[in-house]
Amino acid sequence: MKILTRKHLMHLSLVLVIALLATACVAPAAPATSPTAAPAVEPAEPAAAPAAAGPMDELIAAAQAEGMLTTIALPHDWCNYGEMIETFKTTYGLEVNELNPDAGSGDEIEAIKANKGNTGPQAPDVIDVGFSFGPTVVSEGLVQPYKVATWDTIPDDAKDPDGYWYGDYYGVLAFEVNSDAVTNVPQDWADLLKPEYKGQVALSGDPRVSTQAYMSVIAAALANGGSLDDVMPGLEFFKQLNEAGNFVPVIAKQATVAKGETPVITRWDYNALADKAALAGNPEIAVVIPDTGVVAGVYIQAISAYAPHPNAAKLWMEHLYSDEGQLIWLKGGCHPIRYNDLVARDVIPAELAAALPPAEDYAKAVFPTLEQLNAAAATIAENWDSMVGADVK
Repeated sequence: MKILTRKHLMHLSLVLVIALLATACVAPAAPATSPTAAPAVEPAEPAAAPAAAGPMDELIAAAQAEGMLTTIALPHDWCNYGEMIETFKTTYGLEVNELNPDAGSGDEIEAIKANKGNTGPQAPDVIDVGFSFGPTVVSEGLVQPYKVATWDTIPDDAKDPDGYWYGDYYGVLAFEVNSDAVTNVPQDWADLLKPEYKGQVALSGDPRVSTQAYMSVIAAALANGGSLDDVMPGLEFFKQLNEAGNFVPVIAKQATVAKGETPVITRWDYNALADKAALAGNPEIAVVIPDTGVVAGVYIQAISAYAPHPNAAKLWMEHLYSDEGQLIWLKGGCHPIRYNDLVARDVIPAELAAALPPAEDYAKAVFPTLEQLNAAAATIAENWDSMVGADVK
């Protein structure tokens, strides 16, 4: 999905201004018989003026003057963010200050609120949060608008029309299973209630604040008679899971899966695939798209209204939404938001396309609307403690 320069000059054409200098005068020739006659002077070639700085050059210069970008909640194994950050640093020579890689979407928003008047290293410049947080960050004045050069290729239903936020990538909820520790790999949500999974099932976040976690509750609802407009069956499912002793109330990650502390977790497919690749068979990891309750989730990017490094933040967005950045996400197993545009222009390398999971695994995936996500998130946050009674941390 990319093949253009990392300076993103593919986004904007530089304007070349050529000032034609006046042709130099020709000295009059001396008489041919004069032994001291000077040869005629050849006309001087016009000198080109230096290329005028374009908008991208100006943005790069302004960002480099700031010298730093502060991110939050970007684990290096999440959607290939490790490579994304390194290419940004290498390309532009900026330092990247990484805050709390394991934070959830709610934590990111609280970090903006807590650092409104702080220009120090604890104030995030940019956030990567769940789709449902879009209206919240706008209504509370926490983000500022900016439209990247590739704005028109981002689907309209995945961006704020004024540029306050825009979708970046999406995936579906899957089961990540340590198959060395689990004899029978679960294939659907109902399997997780079986006695053989006692003390083995966990979420990859706190469902009261983490998008990845509360989307798991939505998926469980779909698999147990609920709908995108009724997530209570999902809460009931996790109540049963907890009462059966199968649920482990910790925020699971690659390390807890590998050690067998949480051998079965719900996780975005791209994170599970990244863990499988990173562990390379030690232990073996199975990634299962469940038979029912397949829900897709879009994440969004935004720039803090209080960003200490606003130009670095804008340059970061240009990096993410360039062909290069979108391909980096795809390499990490994510479907980047500009995926259809990249396919249409045939810029996805064949080997990268071949590495993606089979399309049929995603045929039953559903995409909740913003309204459905907001309502579901509120319901889950309000009822998790009283219904499920598990303090995930």
